[in-house]
Amino acid sequence: MLSYLYFYLAGINIVTFLLYGSDKNRARRHAWRIPERTLLELAVIGGGFGALLGMIVFHHKTRKPKFYIGVPLILVVEIALAVLYWKTGRPF
Repeated sequence: MLSYLYFYLAGINIVTFLLYGSDKNRARRHAWRIPERTLLELAVIGGGFGALLGMIVFHHKTRKPKFYIGVPLILVVEIALAVLYWKTGRPF
């Protein structure tokens, strides 16, 4: 069961990272954009690391407080939940 969680987290973080890069590329071309809400929701459902990495690598959404404050905060919460689960051995 735990291996499914690892695959999910790897997948959601890869997808989130790629979507941040895609949105940055679309912004440069003045094309249709991925909604900010979608980018933040991807971070909330487990893609916090991919979102933060995408912000850093693509220098995307780094001037917006809901991203430069929100995404690291989401990642901290995700890490805290993972540590709590690892220490207690039971779901939340």
